Amino acid sequence: MKDIFDQELEERMLRYAAIDSQSDETTGLVPSTDCQWDMLRLLEQELIDMGASDVVLTDYAVVLATIPGTAEGPTIGWLAHVDTAPQFNATGVKPRVIRDYQGQDITYPDDPELILSARQHATLAEKIGHDIITASGTTLLGADDKSGIAIIMAMAGHLLRHPDIKRPTLRIAFTPDEEIGCGFDAQLAQDLKADFAYTLDSSTMDSVIYESFSANRAVVSIKGVSIHPGLAKDKLVNAAHLAAKIVQTLPQATLTPETTDGRDGFIHVTDMNGGSSEMELKLILRDFELDGLAAKDALLRQVCDAVQASEPRAEITCEITPQYRNMRYWLEKDMTPVELARGACRDNGIDPLSVPIRGGTDGSRLTELGIPTPNLFTGMECIHGPKEWISVQDMNKATKVCISLMQRAAQR
Repeated sequence: MKDIFDQELEERMLRYAAIDSQSDETTGLVPSTDCQWDMLRLLEQELIDMGASDVVLTDYAVVLATIPGTAEGPTIGWLAHVDTAPQFNATGVKPRVIRDYQGQDITYPDDPELILSARQHATLAEKIGHDIITASGTTLLGADDKSGIAIIMAMAGHLLRHPDIKRPTLRIAFTPDEEIGCGFDAQLAQDLKADFAYTLDSSTMDSVIYESFSANRAVVSIKGVSIHPGLAKDKLVNAAHLAAKIVQTLPQATLTPETTDGRDGFIHVTDMNGGSSEMELKLILRDFELDGLAAKDALLRQVCDAVQASEPRAEITCEITPQYRNMRYWLEKDMTPVELARGACRDNGIDPLSVPIRGGTDGSRLTELGIPTPNLFTGMECIHGPKEWISVQDMNKATKVCISLMQRAAQR
């Protein structure tokens, strides 16, 4: 099963995964962690070394580059994010390769009790003969989204080595902080100089995604009344109790991530911090439709108002801010980028499937800023946890789809 891109993709994935680039929404920095600069600088140098044009690392922490076209056609952007998810340990990643996988249970050297089984993961059962990359058991792998980076870099190098391949101009952008919903500065929409673009940030091997959640973030601040507990009778107002009351008043059986799927939205409490005097709740609100998102905003405010009314001595505030919007609202007006991707999939024996993504990508925001940006697959699986894995051969197929897409764009 060895093919033209296998060795390069494997080497790139192993190299990139070993670099710590986890984001952290608490820092307020851009990017949110200094370690993301290490990844960005490495990619900047690799693009220079392969002969890409216009390579720059911007002051807003995005690597930009150009692969010149050899034919007329739209300028197409390709994006992947350098940060890895903060939900699980991502420091000291030790990637490894299970060669010629034959369906056996995969164990992990740093956590012998952890098992990745094809009996529990149907996708893995389909990868007989593939080379599987995982971490060592105590960290995530970071295929989200370093597999996307590896695929874009492999495509870019191949096109530079083969000027005979007809393709329009390609623009590359590697971005920070996607995993914490911060992503890129709005200046990128101008600096990318693309007619449309693609993010490589999805798992399923047939996915061409043009619909995402619309998303808001909420912060609920609660100030109680603090006093020595020995003197608290009829005086203490415990902010922690009020925070718990807000969480418990929100619908638990129908409106949380663990009770919803398909096109259902949710309200998700991500953090509770503080103590008896002051508490802060952080929540994310998601829905595929704007009226559904507005209803969730209103519900959260209603619950906060009700708890406030139950204890007027407290001070409860609820601040809701937009994060990104469903890319479908713009892409359905011109499906050219989607149809190009579907055609490229079919060129490579893949029957494309477009299902709504229960999340968002940098493409959600970039589409809103005027550059239509569907999301394509890389093959990553079990992301954001210690069992995360990816097939080298699946990355190979994704690379070929990207190249086919560029060739199709040159024929338009």
